[in-house]
Amino acid sequence: MQVPDRLLNAVRVLDLSGAHADGVTRLLADLGADVLKVEPPGGSPARDVLPTLGGVSLSFAVHNANKRSVVLNPLDDNDRQQFLELAGSADIVVDSGLPGQAAAFGMSCAELADRHNQLVVLSITDFGATGPRSSWRATDPVLYAMSGSLSRSGPPTGTPVLPPNGIASATAAAQATWSVLVAYYNRLRCGTGDYIDFSRFDAVVLALDPAFGAHGQVAAGRRGTGQWRGRPKNQDAYPIYPCKDGYVRLCVMAPRQWRGLRRWLGEPEEFQDPKYDVIGARLAAWPQISVLVEALCAEQTMKDLVTAGQAVGVPIAAVLTPSRILASEHFEAVGAITEVEVVPGVRTPVPTGYFVVDGQRSGFRTPAPAAGRDDPRWLAEPAVVASPPGRVGGYPFDGLRILDLGIIVAGGEVGRLFGDLGAEVIKVESADYPDGLRQARIGEPISESFARTHRNHLGLGLDLRSTPGKEIFGRLVADADAVFLNFKPGTLAALGFSYDALHALNSRIVLAGSSAFGHKGPWSTRMGYGPLVRATTGVTRLWTSDEAPPENARHAFYDATTIFPDHMVGRITSIAALAALIHRDRTGAGAHVHISQAEVAVNQLDTLFTHAALGAGTAEIRDDTSVHAVYPCAGDDEWCVISIESDGDWRCAASVMERPELADDARFATGQSRVVNRKELVALVSAWTHTRTPAQVAQAMQSAGVAAGPMNRPPDLLEDPQLIERKVLRDMVHPLINHPLPTETGPAPFRHIPPAPQRPAPLPGQDTREICRKLLGMSAEETERMITDRVLFAPAGSH
Repeated sequence: MQVPDRLLNAVRVLDLSGAHADGVTRLLADLGADVLKVEPPGGSPARDVLPTLGGVSLSFAVHNANKRSVVLNPLDDNDRQQFLELAGSADIVVDSGLPGQAAAFGMSCAELADRHNQLVVLSITDFGATGPRSSWRATDPVLYAMSGSLSRSGPPTGTPVLPPNGIASATAAAQATWSVLVAYYNRLRCGTGDYIDFSRFDAVVLALDPAFGAHGQVAAGRRGTGQWRGRPKNQDAYPIYPCKDGYVRLCVMAPRQWRGLRRWLGEPEEFQDPKYDVIGARLAAWPQISVLVEALCAEQTMKDLVTAGQAVGVPIAAVLTPSRILASEHFEAVGAITEVEVVPGVRTPVPTGYFVVDGQRSGFRTPAPAAGRDDPRWLAEPAVVASPPGRVGGYPFDGLRILDLGIIVAGGEVGRLFGDLGAEVIKVESADYPDGLRQARIGEPISESFARTHRNHLGLGLDLRSTPGKEIFGRLVADADAVFLNFKPGTLAALGFSYDALHALNSRIVLAGSSAFGHKGPWSTRMGYGPLVRATTGVTRLWTSDEAPPENARHAFYDATTIFPDHMVGRITSIAALAALIHRDRTGAGAHVHISQAEVAVNQLDTLFTHAALGAGTAEIRDDTSVHAVYPCAGDDEWCVISIESDGDWRCAASVMERPELADDARFATGQSRVVNRKELVALVSAWTHTRTPAQVAQAMQSAGVAAGPMNRPPDLLEDPQLIERKVLRDMVHPLINHPLPTETGPAPFRHIPPAPQRPAPLPGQDTREICRKLLGMSAEETERMITDRVLFAPAGSH
């Protein structure tokens, strides 16, 4: 049987990971890598992680699809030798935990990388192997608290609201996958592998709701920004309204969208003033507008409202449940779900995966293997690079040329990730339709979000709608390696640059794109922004509080201030693009990869969605009984998170609180009893935490082995000792901004890849003349004529 030529077919991955890290090797396996999972006698402990169905861990079943499994006993001489042979002939080794499974075979991950020069070794821990908190434990809620995400989730006052469990781990897995694939690409370039000491905490700080990234609330990261400390102030930016059978969310941003809403409301006389075309004026008047919208929604169904709203150009979405999205017409039509026998005799829909390559799904193919099912050998033939062209210590993407049409966050992040690693990224913009991230406060020439997202870019001003503009773009495509975009499906094709057209210009080109709901299917033409994607996919429904909402609240959903999944869309798109470039270099053939923002959101919560699909009445489900809670601490609006995951955690917590009798209290002695008596438990622990600072609570609990963390706000991240020691952030200077901007140094700490360069983000069209001269060979006269004709644009005086 011939193996399909998937993007990473030639990559051999030795998987020593468990639990939170299993998702990394699942992503590599989805893209075709030969992933061989090494398990100890009795199987990986991750097979027992709750929730389970018939004794099978749902997370293990989901995150170990498309892999093979071998059982090796580190106490057996033959098995130890077999392990060393497999590691020595692998391309990538992924391990997790301190000290990790490799240590059982007599060698640390760092030592493996030292011994095998070609090997890329990724060691994943909660806080990294170095730094003052390297021994700390983390859960998703602890990562939300310490990364700054929790401080921007919930009502303006009262207890902050934890995001849905699973997003932090999936964020870290995507960042780890990007990091290890970058190191592998660098090995192909220079012949030398790498060792990556990967921290899940670092990853969530950089990639979930980054305080110092695009559309992160960056102002809170500077001490001179007044008293605002990061708690959300406006839950109505993307308002949600009740209707006959649920809720809908609106996302009215552009003037034409406001006019559509006004028509839908019957052209109310009091809102005819053109000033309401400006979003600030609308927000100021929203309490009055909201009364009309609420009345419009009250007597209609979600489906009717979405249909009517889309018809008049109003971005609107139903606030669906997880089970509804998996059963939706769209997900079924595009193959975004796959029926799987998770345990013998029980089939259920699971998210298929993130990737669509050349119009075909590259996701779930085979269920998670039984422990030891396979032979300890590789199926993939190794990739051979006869004479690596690069040098050790350089940037891996040096020499790549990217034409970047991506906009806002989800698109902008892709170009940044490549530019930070040495690619020549040309930001192509139209004078009439500049990138939305360029919207700056009055008097500021450039926004901080744009400065961060488009550093290491060149700026080309080009009208793609004009015939000469198309010709120029075509000439650039002929010598480029990739084109990135996140336009509405069909937009690039309408301009004359479908993938087939690009391929005709350059058979090696990689086209990497994303859109709200994908480029095919019933919902592909829907208007989509992140808040609407979250509503449609069930994420909004999950982003709720245990506490009752205030009496005047229309709903209990608290995802208004997150920008999830935009940053994740950028990373998943980048992973697919890099896999396509690896495949291109091996085979000579380009590829078209496309990512659906909605499918990213669902796959980030794949275990939760699989559980929801099984239904509450499914027999033999054993639910997770962990109690994760946000506790009040001493000080003004100070909070911490403590995670009680086991009976042992509870005994340790009781000891820390100097209440050892609570360990045997019938209300709290078992996981089930703690869940049943959650309110009493939280009240009891709160009585202890409220007299201590968040740092004191976290340190005391972590010293006893209990996962806990303070709720950091953006300014706190700049003073976090773990982030400082690991050099996760550093100041960046832009000549048009009068203060330094803290930004990430890179996706992970590499041995052989330097920190990201910091060339300032360009003004619109800043490099147009230079690009025309150097890359296109155009004369100065020809360039100026095209600028006069508005085919090109450039700032005055940029000669």
